[in-house]
This record gives sequence, C-alpha cells and structure tokens, in this order.
Amino acid sequence: MSRFADLSRDQLAALVPELLLSGHLIDRSGMAHTIAAFGREGMTAVAIEEWQLASPVYTRRMRSALGITGDGVETIFKGLQLDIGAPPQFMDFRFRVDDHDHGEFWLDHCGALADVEPMGEDFVVAMCHDIEDPTFDATALATNPRAQVRPVHRPPRIPADRTPVCAWTVVIDPAHVPPAVPRNAAILANSVAAKLELADIDPADEGMADYTGPLLSDLRFTDFSHSALRRMADEVCLQQHLLTLGFLVAIRERADAATALGIGRKQFAGIAGLTSERIRRCLALGDDPVALAAVLRVHPALNPVSYTGIDISVVSSGVRLRFPRASGALDDGAWPALLTPDDLRPLNALVRGVNPRFVAQAGAVDEHGWTVAIDLADEPFREASEVAVTRFSTGAGFAFTDRGKPLPLTVV
Repeated sequence: MSRFADLSRDQLAALVPELLLSGHLIDRSGMAHTIAAFGREGMTAVAIEEWQLASPVYTRRMRSALGITGDGVETIFKGLQLDIGAPPQFMDFRFRVDDHDHGEFWLDHCGALADVEPMGEDFVVAMCHDIEDPTFDATALATNPRAQVRPVHRPPRIPADRTPVCAWTVVIDPAHVPPAVPRNAAILANSVAAKLELADIDPADEGMADYTGPLLSDLRFTDFSHSALRRMADEVCLQQHLLTLGFLVAIRERADAATALGIGRKQFAGIAGLTSERIRRCLALGDDPVALAAVLRVHPALNPVSYTGIDISVVSSGVRLRFPRASGALDDGAWPALLTPDDLRPLNALVRGVNPRFVAQAGAVDEHGWTVAIDLADEPFREASEVAVTRFSTGAGFAFTDRGKPLPLTVV
C-alpha cells in the first residue's frame, strides 16, 4: 500500500513535480561535500558514475509504469519529462521530434546552470561538458542503445545571457556503437529498488492512466489520474534512492568506509531538510506534530513504504517512528541504512524542515527493529550546515507555475 494513496488527486498533482525537483537537488547537497573530499575532478567523476548507474534503471521503471513503449526519440523525450535529472520548469526542456530516429531538445531555462555559473567557467565546463556527455547517452541507453545525444551549443554561454542556454540533437543510427556498460552497473540493476513491485495504475480512475498518447510540450500533472500520480510519486522516490545508491557506490570507490559513510550522511541531511520544507509548503501544512507526520508519510527518504518498512504514528507528545530490522532499503544500503540509534543527524535535519524545534531521540531497540521519538524542544535549533549548503541552489525557493493546456508534439 502506498502512503501517497491518502492524498487527494490535486495534492498529488502538486507534489509529484516537487519530488522531481527534490531529487534533482540531491546533487546540490552531495557534490558540495564531494568537492571538499576529492576536488573538482573527483566530484565530476562521482557525478558521472552515479547518473550512469541510476538513470537507465529508473528510466526503464517509469516507462513500464506508464506504458511508455517504443525505442525512438519520442520515447526518450517522454522519459526525460519524468526524470529527476530534468524536473519540469526548473530544467525547462523543450522538444522537437523530426522522425523516429531524429530530434532535438533545448533548455529555455536551466536551474543547474544558474547554480553553477557563479562558481566559474571550470565548473560550468565540468557540468555541461564532462558530466552531460556520458550521462545523456546513459539515459538514452535505457530506450535505445544506438541513440547518441550531441550538443548543438552549450555553456559557457557566449554572449553571457544566451538563450536557449543549450541545444542538443538526438540521433539513432544502427552504426552507432553503444556506450560501454559501467563496471558497477550490476550493483544497481540487481538492487531491491530496481526490482521492487508497486501497485498497478487503475485504468478506471478519472484522468490519464498512462502516457501512451503523443509526446506533450509539458506534463500537466492535474491531467493524470489519482492512481497514476500515486505510482509516479512512489517511482520518483525510488529514483532518489537509486541515485543515492549510485552516489554511494562512486564514493566508496574513492574513500574508505568511514569517510564514505560520513559523506553519505551529509548528502542525506542536506537534501532531507530542504525537501521537508518544500513538502510542508506544497501541502500547506502547519508546523506541529500532526503536520510533521504528514510530511514524513510522503518524504522520499521514507518511501515507498514497501521498500523502507518505516512506520509513522502520532502520539500525544509528538511523532514516533519505528525502523524495521530488515527491509529492501536496508538490503540495498539506501538512505534508511545511514541512520542508526547512535547517529540521527540526517533525521534531525529532516524534521527541522518542518519546525526547527523538533528533536529526534532513539528509543527502544529489540529483535524487530528500533524506535525514534520526535518531540518539540523549548528552543529552536540552528539549521544544519548541510541544509544551508543545499539552500545555495536556486531550486530551494523555486516556484512552479500552471502553463495551461500542453500541446501535442507528435502525431499518434
């Protein structure tokens, strides 16, 4: 059972793009600490590996969930519209399909570039050249191994305000040599997250139950059915876990176990707190224990519940969490595995995105798992430095808008 089933269709339609954006901002948290540990070149290598490992896996999952079939350019573009690498509007992808094997996309706005340009040309080149070249091809690989994504133009921008900020062609050709399979690809491909079964979409629900129709200029999530949005939400949470698993694999290649764990916890704390804040605002919630429980029930770090097994309840004095001794998330080593009764820093960052007075304390430990009590302290705590680092992104305050009825870009 998905916790997202308890939300209304309108709430889910607002929340799904939020989850896509929070997934994208994972790197604003993780890469700051990766640069500190390994320098710019090391950060670039980690970013390439994590996206290469994760994006083919979760792209195939989302395609299957929404009935997106085929192996052409249109199918690749549909996948991008539901990818944490390309959250709507913040990464404002525009598309043109010429035929099955040829197309183009460009970005009218790039939130990632807005974050990186102030850091200087070297960081822009690292993102828009070194990282994008192999990772765009890795994403396309999930649809067609003979697809190649190549730049028409890209940053550094000349002139400095050039728009669109970049443009890329996508060409499928039998002569293209598929990119090499990353050495650690099997780790994510065989993970519990990759194979997790989720509830099917009910075709009788009001609204779009799939994305089998034409490629649309934008996805207006209010057009999808309740059960389709519920499935999307769970899938986007899995995208975040898979990206984090890829991140941790890449970090462990370059650091000892203790250092890798420390970086993983910092990444978790930074994105968890900012995501809680945005979810609370999205769902127009307060800052009391009932509101905290509502945020926890839909927070990507704790979902899908069939993956994490974390139980959430409201008691008279606050909120209680029960962490199971065994779960798919623990088997994979995903975010919940980074929490222990002795180290709740990421969880404290998460709950303080709702109210800075919340504090988490470990409780009983038994053969079934362990508990955490979350209560209100007398005074607010200072924002975690990891959250402050992530807040550097323009995505922290980004607001979605209703662009009206989307236009079909292809003929079915």
